[in-house]
Amino acid sequence: MDWTEYQRYDGLGLAELVRTRQVKAVEVAEAAIRRIETVNSTLNAVVVPLFEQGLEAARAVDDRLATVSGPRHPWEPGQADASAAGAAESGGLGPFAGVPFLVKDLGEALAGAPLTHGSRAYAGFVPDYDAETVRRYKAAGLVILGKTNTPELGLVAFTEPELYGPCRNPWDLSRTPGGSSGGSAAAVAAGMVPLASGGDGGGSLRIPASHCGLFGFKASRGRTPTGPDFGQMWHGAAVYGVLTRSVRDSAAILDLLAAPEPGAPYVVAPPRRSYLDELGQDPEPLRIAMDTRSPIGRPVDPECIHAVERAARLLEELGHHVEEARPAIDGLALARSYLTMYCGVVAAEVRRVRELRGPEAVKRLEPATRMLGLLGETISAGEFSRALEQWDQAARALGRFFQRWDLYMTPTVARPPVTIGELKPSPAQERLMKVLNSLGPLGSGRIYRAAGILEKVALDNLAATPFTQLANLAGVPAMSVPLHWTAQGLPIGVQFMAPFGGEDVLFRLAGQLERAAPWFDRRPAVG
Repeated sequence: MDWTEYQRYDGLGLAELVRTRQVKAVEVAEAAIRRIETVNSTLNAVVVPLFEQGLEAARAVDDRLATVSGPRHPWEPGQADASAAGAAESGGLGPFAGVPFLVKDLGEALAGAPLTHGSRAYAGFVPDYDAETVRRYKAAGLVILGKTNTPELGLVAFTEPELYGPCRNPWDLSRTPGGSSGGSAAAVAAGMVPLASGGDGGGSLRIPASHCGLFGFKASRGRTPTGPDFGQMWHGAAVYGVLTRSVRDSAAILDLLAAPEPGAPYVVAPPRRSYLDELGQDPEPLRIAMDTRSPIGRPVDPECIHAVERAARLLEELGHHVEEARPAIDGLALARSYLTMYCGVVAAEVRRVRELRGPEAVKRLEPATRMLGLLGETISAGEFSRALEQWDQAARALGRFFQRWDLYMTPTVARPPVTIGELKPSPAQERLMKVLNSLGPLGSGRIYRAAGILEKVALDNLAATPFTQLANLAGVPAMSVPLHWTAQGLPIGVQFMAPFGGEDVLFRLAGQLERAAPWFDRRPAVG
């Protein structure tokens, strides 16, 4: 299989070719590897190649196919346990059998492969088990060819870790692909693989999707598994998912991930039918609230506003009602509560680094990460609890808002992709952080707090991406749909949020938008 043919298909399309024996899985894997080798030196998206293991997995798919008689697909949308039972049938083939895939190097353990979380503190760490998501990806038949670049501990919306260096946006190599799933987004946009994994704790799937012209979907809290290491991540703000070129690949993956997980803190009510089946019909006319104002009162780029306005016109043409409205939520107060959680989580992670990797490993964390951890050590239990209460209050306000509106539409981001290095601390700021970080946890943390450094640095970063955090804190599903490109050729996504458990409505609308304004064949000219 050559690149010209490989790029024509999404994941399910490639799986169909493999299943019907039009092409061997190993040939598809080889095409993906050639593409990675062609463009990765430019993009720096894949940081842990796993080509030999991937080829071995592809050969195993071909061997199993040779023992399966008849053309029947071994998995159908809607079966009870697509992650395990479906894959066990007919020789162990899943719905994505033979499809090349990449795993984000953050949180998702892959047995025998490095798991660095984008940090020098974890260099050399190799888990001996699979995360539950990875187990399900394997059961689906996905062929894992490597792990993708991510910022240290997934903490920022750009992908420039000191460990691996910056990942670049295939639409403009001078710009970021976003974060924290930037490596996965760059890889999919550049055609290395049709889909790749990611996580979303404040927009980390949707922001890179917007920056790279992809479809990015964040499920409701508890919909996707987080085991075996976590009951919930970032106190429920973070979920796992994928970045894709087609809507149907995302829907089929969520069908696989949404099966109940032993030991989960709660089980979300299952959908009425599979998400893949939802794409077969247009949604009923929807009441959609439109809002282009930054929730933290910062400027929004005209291109991002224009993207939403264009989407509104398209939606009206499709029979939906669109009107300007926003929920009664204090966006700035909610952002501050998000930052409180953020610092607390980083403080806990720094403690985990010390326990697992030793005191010297803490010194290998980036200065900004250490600063956040020191700030987190100054937050009281009362402050932290109050911040979580504010999340719940925002969720209640959003729930009341959704009593009138079916969906809430905003820009995904407030700015097009920024240039590499633009959002990183300056050399002078890094020098200051290194000095203050050496003063000890209480002294330096209090100095940072008294100086208001967190609010200045963090809110300056959030100014570029202020729209995505609400869905994480309220626990509702949201998606970024690639509906606009600037005159300079930079993609801009449009975000849609739905009530809790409303993934089905989002997928029906996404399928309708994909048919009305197709984006699959829009590709960056890289490599």
